[in-house]
Amino acid sequence: MTSTAQGMQARDAVVTGLGFCLPGPTGPTFTADDVWRVASHGQTALLQGEVYFGAVRLTPAMFDERLPGVPAFFSRHYTPVHRYGLVSLVEACADARLDIASDALARAAVLVGRGSVDTNVGSYLSVLHADPLTTEPAEAMEMFVAAQQAVTPSDVALVQAALTRSAGPSFTVSCGCASSAVQIANARRMIAWGEVDVALVTGVDAFNVDLIENIQRLLRGAQHTYDDIRSDGMPDLLPSFLSLMRPYDRRAVSINHGEGSATLVLESREHADRRGAPAYGQVLACGMTRDGLANPLASDESGAELVAAVRACLGRRWSPDEIPYVHGGSDGNTTVTAFEANAITELYGPDSGVLMTSQEGCFGHNGAPAGCLGVALTLLMMENGEVCPTANCEQPADGLPFDPVPGSRARRLDFDRALTLNYQVGGVKHAILLGGPDPA
Repeated sequence: MTSTAQGMQARDAVVTGLGFCLPGPTGPTFTADDVWRVASHGQTALLQGEVYFGAVRLTPAMFDERLPGVPAFFSRHYTPVHRYGLVSLVEACADARLDIASDALARAAVLVGRGSVDTNVGSYLSVLHADPLTTEPAEAMEMFVAAQQAVTPSDVALVQAALTRSAGPSFTVSCGCASSAVQIANARRMIAWGEVDVALVTGVDAFNVDLIENIQRLLRGAQHTYDDIRSDGMPDLLPSFLSLMRPYDRRAVSINHGEGSATLVLESREHADRRGAPAYGQVLACGMTRDGLANPLASDESGAELVAAVRACLGRRWSPDEIPYVHGGSDGNTTVTAFEANAITELYGPDSGVLMTSQEGCFGHNGAPAGCLGVALTLLMMENGEVCPTANCEQPADGLPFDPVPGSRARRLDFDRALTLNYQVGGVKHAILLGGPDPA
């Protein structure tokens, strides 16, 4: 517990469960062990058709094995984000030794981060274009169920809360790739001040490969017009999806998307101790700012707002000197690498040697899951005493003020403090301070 200026005692928020539904080299990755095998060796699951893409390839049998009791009347209307999110939730609860069929989650907070709306479009258009005069009653009922579950970005939170029969807080945050990071901060606050004992935080997104390919074609046609109107600070319009993403590498020209979900179980330390549940670590603090730029396509390469988020997170209690590892959010975009590098220089100095890696090259740039996945990976690194390499980084870019751990081998490091960073380009900058499982 920590004390506040008002003398109140804030409860520790510990992470007791990790669950996933992510791409893997030969099939989906579901467990902490699955994710660690991929990330610790810098493996990549990014290939499908003509573009590099991380596809989960979740089969109906895999879903039914983990959620055998879901009525078909509801499940047949689930979109991929429902399925990915439910699978990662079940895996995380199993890892935390929480039975979703019992009353253990009756008051849990069910918090979801979503960035993309690709999977909502079909249900929305079906309702929009349906003719009430000719639609049969049975068809209308099916359409109504699908719409209730999928026509808003709250789709996953709604279904997860129903599955767990939770009467606790349940809502969705949507701020791009920072979405689940913001929800982790919400969960920590609820636990710290006694609003809930358990919080289930899921980040989930799915991207349509056909959409990505068509965007690529459209942007080729728009590039010259964009070049004529662009101003300083605006990103390149035409990132390539046709080659492998290489965060922090001097050859970085690509962003490869992925899909899937990651779920964390957070509990108050007292609740976890009563259950005898071991903790991976704890969420010590969070900080958030926003670029505040007038142009939503622009990004401040100075890293000033990221620095502000980190300093708000660390407060007066912690110093960057105590934090030897930072989990970055680089997706191969050189703009992101630029503001990360400038922020690290401001926080640590130009030659600090701090380790900073990204595993987006393993699973793809998957949007909302990035916050949960970054926390999970960092806690697994802390537990194993190793820092995972930056997947696909072989020739580090010149002038990096941090060590990106290039190659495919993990680096030994014993540490019990780490930062994990998430960004919405042109928007939210978010920092989370993680600690080991013991009280700070």
